[in-house]
Amino acid sequence: MTALKISLQVLLVLSSLLLIPLVLLHKGKGGGLSDMFGGGITSSAGSSGVAERNLNRITIGTALLWTVVIILLGLIETTI
Repeated sequence: MTALKISLQVLLVLSSLLLIPLVLLHKGKGGGLSDMFGGGITSSAGSSGVAERNLNRITIGTALLWTVVIILLGLIETTI
C-alpha cells in the first residue's frame, strides 16, 4: 500500500503543477496571462480556435486525472 500511496502522491503533485499553467494559459475576458504568452497574437490571427480547443481538452483531462487521484488517495486513507 505504501508504494501505491507514494506514487499517487507524486502523480498528484505533478498534475497539480501542470494544471496551474494550463488554467492560466486560457483566454480570459480581459486577456490575462494568455496574452503574455502569445495568446493575444494567435487570437487576432484567427488560428486560435484549434489551439483553444486543444488547450481545453488537455486542461479537462488533467483536471479529471487530478480529481481521480484525490479520490483514490482519500479511499486509501479511509481503508488504512
